[in-house]
Amino acid sequence: MITTIAAVGRTTLNFIDTVKKVSILFGRTVYWIVVGPFKRKFVSGEYIFEQMVFAGVQSLSIVFFVNFFTGVVLAMHSARELARFNAEMYVAGLVSVSLARELGPVLTCLVISGRVGAAITAQLGSMQVTEQIEALDTMALDPIRFLVVPRFLALIVMAPALTIFGNFVGNLGGYLIGVYNMHIGPTLYIDTMFSFLALKDVYTGLFKSFVFGGLIAIVSCYQGLNTSGGAEGVGKSTTVSVVTSFIMVIFADCILTGMFYFSRM
Repeated sequence: MITTIAAVGRTTLNFIDTVKKVSILFGRTVYWIVVGPFKRKFVSGEYIFEQMVFAGVQSLSIVFFVNFFTGVVLAMHSARELARFNAEMYVAGLVSVSLARELGPVLTCLVISGRVGAAITAQLGSMQVTEQIEALDTMALDPIRFLVVPRFLALIVMAPALTIFGNFVGNLGGYLIGVYNMHIGPTLYIDTMFSFLALKDVYTGLFKSFVFGGLIAIVSCYQGLNTSGGAEGVGKSTTVSVVTSFIMVIFADCILTGMFYFSRM
């Protein structure tokens, strides 16, 4: 019994310590985003753009396939049920609203977490175990400023951009099923889609993706900067980073959904 209580206590203290360290990392990141441009030796815009290309442009193909086939599957499943009520035309509204509110930002950011977040952790983790991070400190260069900030900015910008792209291709998948399989008129399908899709659905989904992008960046960078144990440690940190990012995205989605849809905001 005492051993169990001690284990629970250690786990709780470790969790609190991790939350504190992540909060400090986030605070320092925001500080350098605000203060960095007014000081010398700020990270170059070219490097930030390079991270945006890696996080966004190079993720387009996988985001396309995930969201396109999600739209196709969602349309096919909903069509069968709606047909029981002679309401097949509402497939367009169901697909568009589901993608804009939930599936678009969540699926897109899970893809980002698995591809980009893992790569960030592996990159920073490799730098940590080979003492490149310490070399930056020796040269009086803040690792947060030059390594975390560009990746954080890249993800909070590219996550909403990829979500917009994912929503478009997801609705394209639903359109193809609705028009060519269910024989709904193209004009009727598009009119129905926009009649159900509200501006609130779009901006809440984009806000979610913005938050998810920041969470993925902070979690991935934290795990990378705290890697130890050589190559094996890099692998463990990458696994923990992806799993933690997945959990944080789903948890944050639950919180944000409650804020937007179960309150008067």
